[in-house]
Amino acid sequence: MTNGTSLIWRWADETPDALALREGERSWTFAQLRDDIRAAAAQLAGRGVRAGERVLVVVPTSAEFVLTYHAVLALGATAVTVNPLCTRRELEHFVRDAGCSFALGWHEGSEAVTATAAAEGFDVWLLEPGCVAPGDGPEPVAVDTDDAAVLLYTSGTTGAPKGAVLTHGNLLSCGEALAEALDLTPQDRMGTALPLFHVFGQSAVMFTAYSAGGSLSLLRPFDPDALLRMAAEQQLTGLAGVPTMWNAMLHADTDVTAEDLSHLRLACSGGAALPLQIAKAFRERFGALVLDGYGLSETAGASTFNRAIFPRKEMSVGRALPGSKLAILDEDRAQLPPGEVGEVAISGPFVMREYWRRPEATEAVRHGEWFLTGDIGRMDEDGDLWIVDRMKDLVIRGGYNVYPREIEEVLYSHPDVREVAVIGVPDERLGEEIAAVITPQPGTTVEPTVLRAWLEERLAAYKVPRIYRLMEELPKGPTGKILKRGIDRSDIASTGERPTRAATPTT
Repeated sequence: MTNGTSLIWRWADETPDALALREGERSWTFAQLRDDIRAAAAQLAGRGVRAGERVLVVVPTSAEFVLTYHAVLALGATAVTVNPLCTRRELEHFVRDAGCSFALGWHEGSEAVTATAAAEGFDVWLLEPGCVAPGDGPEPVAVDTDDAAVLLYTSGTTGAPKGAVLTHGNLLSCGEALAEALDLTPQDRMGTALPLFHVFGQSAVMFTAYSAGGSLSLLRPFDPDALLRMAAEQQLTGLAGVPTMWNAMLHADTDVTAEDLSHLRLACSGGAALPLQIAKAFRERFGALVLDGYGLSETAGASTFNRAIFPRKEMSVGRALPGSKLAILDEDRAQLPPGEVGEVAISGPFVMREYWRRPEATEAVRHGEWFLTGDIGRMDEDGDLWIVDRMKDLVIRGGYNVYPREIEEVLYSHPDVREVAVIGVPDERLGEEIAAVITPQPGTTVEPTVLRAWLEERLAAYKVPRIYRLMEELPKGPTGKILKRGIDRSDIASTGERPTRAATPTT
């Protein structure tokens, strides 16, 4: 049977009494999870949801998300999963663009989704814990591997958000490849506080855990001490999060120790570049190796990952997942040899079918078999990938190419820097100038003049930021990823501090 729900059905047959899902004090075996998905599918069908329709899903991380999401897929419908914090204006865009005919909402904060559904003339089911009534339901419908399973809207940094169409085949193949790369087994217990509407939590975590037949523990909202405590109490073998989550746990006021986390063998990071200093410090404090990988919404959240069977290379995001390929392309789309820097391209069963109803946008990211990521990277002879930066984040300062990620890595090694975003801002003389927007460690003071001198000892002169801004909190997206687009670059350019060199830098 081809259907995104086939994983649950497989393990319900093979290991019906094994733990599948846990949220707080509630838990489901695979048999119970299958039965509740059937029941949810029956309730959705009773409300008029049919195969081929799009269902708007505005639900936070919860067991009910897992149940109803799989129920939508079981019916052959497509889940359009979006941030529960979306405004009515944003929801209306998704509904009209995707052509949604039904909505799933949450019993709290439901005003936007209920108003949108009413205005667009369709029904909404407001979920709450325990809302799936026990009962019989249909078996999953058979679909083609290329049939749409989920529609994920990109962040919309250039124009209106575009819907990446991920198929049943995309989700199943990505979960299978990641489970193989991470050497997961039915004995693994994964946990996360990631939002499940996002590709990382939904595809790279949920589908990966269920591909292996392991369990998934959920926490909402993210709290660093609570996530560490959940990992300790439930003896989790894996945790998944974005770099800001690992940073928060690293600095958490918690009594959880490395001994408490002795079962934790996998700490999986994604969603953004993982600063090396955070990975090293996390391992020193909690004893867990943080491995990271690389993927996009358009590749079902994964493309590469570091693996225990290969030597770990500093700052590499690992090799292509089983069944996929990587290439580095120049401006003419010719493949570059190992060591050369160019655009990262991906080929394989994880790559989206298309951008929904946007053939020109789809064509723009295709080159033969390759999906063009818009990221700058390089590969070595072994096929290990390094992400240099986003093409859109590249700063061209007076004709020099400057990659913000390199500067951020250096800044994260400063003891007084907690979080940082390096950006390019408009400059009349140079075209762009480099700015560092910094959140200091609590109880510390960062002096831009001294920090600039400290950087000058560690970076070439043209890479050193000339503009500095201190902020209590950097703007972040729903996964906790730092959002550079949320920083007002014109304001930073006009009001940021422009320090001169200090006589004596600090270490």
